Amino acid sequence: MLGRFLELSVWSRDVAASAAFWEGLGLAHGRVGDTWQHHYAVLSDGRLVLGLHAYEFDSPSITWVRPELAAALPGIAAAGIDFDFAKTGEHEFNEAGFRDPDGQVVTLLEARTWSADFGHEWTPSLLGHFVAYCYPARDPAATVAFWERLGLVPDETGTGPVAVAGGLTIAPAETAGGPELLFEHPDPAALRGTLEDRGHTLRPGAGGELLLRAPDELLIRVRPAGS
Repeated sequence: MLGRFLELSVWSRDVAASAAFWEGLGLAHGRVGDTWQHHYAVLSDGRLVLGLHAYEFDSPSITWVRPELAAALPGIAAAGIDFDFAKTGEHEFNEAGFRDPDGQVVTLLEARTWSADFGHEWTPSLLGHFVAYCYPARDPAATVAFWERLGLVPDETGTGPVAVAGGLTIAPAETAGGPELLFEHPDPAALRGTLEDRGHTLRPGAGGELLLRAPDELLIRVRPAGS
């Protein structure tokens, strides 16, 4: 119903600095188009896709591409969605936005804003394997049920209920303190040394996890692989 996942869109107050941070962790730049008038960069590790926008909005937003968006909006609204905005018109780039039950912002675009060809053979980033995007939820199971109504696939085989879209696993969690990017790494102790040598400040988390504050109010959580 929502289309295909495009990116986790983030309001970046300094796109160049944010992009340098992620590039230093092993993410690669994508080729962006001219859809947006503001400064915009896209980086990926082959699983996680971050869109950094020099434009103020409620961030981060889970962003999808839905072709023929204007025609699709009535059907999406019929599924119980109240849109915060819907910009549609023959001579403008169509986009719409709404929120899930926990206030997580969702954006729908009529077309891609970056090239699918990164020109890059993916190798694991320094952070390891990207697992999920996590954010605070009052009732994670109910939030996953909401996403299921919109066409995502629920999966309760992990540590909690998640919803899977093409290219992204969404993991609402009562324990999340804010938007988090969850990774798994085979040797967090070695990773800690590598990141500290590069000037990053890390905090220990529960169960051997490492916590790293990324730019633009994102928290990186790295847990031991297999935990």
